[in-house]
Amino acid sequence: MNIVITGGSKGIGKAIAHRFAAANHNIFLNARTPTTLQKTAEELQKQFPGITVEYYAADISTREGVEAFAGWLSSQNIAIDILVNNAGIFLPGSVHNEPEGTLETMVNTNLYSAYHLTRTLIPGMIERKQGYIFNMCSIASFQAYPNGGAYSISKYALSGFSKNLREEMKPFNIKVTAVYAGAVYTDSWSGSGLPEERFISVKDIAELVYTATLISPSSCVEEIVIRPQLGDV
Repeated sequence: MNIVITGGSKGIGKAIAHRFAAANHNIFLNARTPTTLQKTAEELQKQFPGITVEYYAADISTREGVEAFAGWLSSQNIAIDILVNNAGIFLPGSVHNEPEGTLETMVNTNLYSAYHLTRTLIPGMIERKQGYIFNMCSIASFQAYPNGGAYSISKYALSGFSKNLREEMKPFNIKVTAVYAGAVYTDSWSGSGLPEERFISVKDIAELVYTATLISPSSCVEEIVIRPQLGDV
């Protein structure tokens, strides 16, 4: 299978790429930073030489970036089996005092990237009547918390997009899963002073996403909710 992963150079995206690569699937990665993206792709290709690992750096929070990445995917002449909308950003703050433009930045990255890329790639899935889309939402999609601000708003919107897309794609045999994760141990939590075991492992997220693809065509995992064992951070 051919797996497309945005935000795939590190953290959750990298872990998902590694899990599917270990299962002998071809990986097509996107992220904004070329050097980090190239390093991740080279690591995967070296560890799993029997698969195809390709990458394209683009900022898909912009329409131009989405179009560039989608155009590059089209040039690969592949049927996309799984799309993981993982590109995202977190900027702490509150609605009443976060810097002007924070909401726009969050919505562009956390919602519009997934919306526009999905709209561009999904016609091929509809034509083949098969495919799987994962949208990496967050516990913040349905639970407000201090300093969540625009981030929570953008993830709430991504959840709504996922629910709507799930209903629309049922007749075309395309599965849609929203992943609602609590605090995951990634770079964004570095310096928090909390031990690693207090967080969700990126490998756990990757394993859940991968496992969801193994069930029969007659079933769909609509939502994955995972929190740290000791509760939200």
